[in-house]
Amino acid sequence: MGIVQTIVSAIETNALKLSAEMAIRFALALGVSTDDLLMAAKRKGRANQPSRKVLRRLELIESLPVHQQQTVLKTIDSMLKGLRSAS
Repeated sequence: MGIVQTIVSAIETNALKLSAEMAIRFALALGVSTDDLLMAAKRKGRANQPSRKVLRRLELIESLPVHQQQTVLKTIDSMLKGLRSAS
């Protein structure tokens, strides 16, 4: 992209504002649209909050008998382990 790492870090930490030109350059370098790039930053603030869909499912899991909860959680854990090892 022709920029130094310190500028990228400054943009990531909001120490430097992302200009329209830089947004376009980032999007081109990453192979995404500028909308995807900019919306990812907006979604990042919500990343720590689970979606309502996830929360509803967790509530349903908690209503199961303990042995069924353990089975569901083991299944989820094994899927997540596979996801981590794939990345």
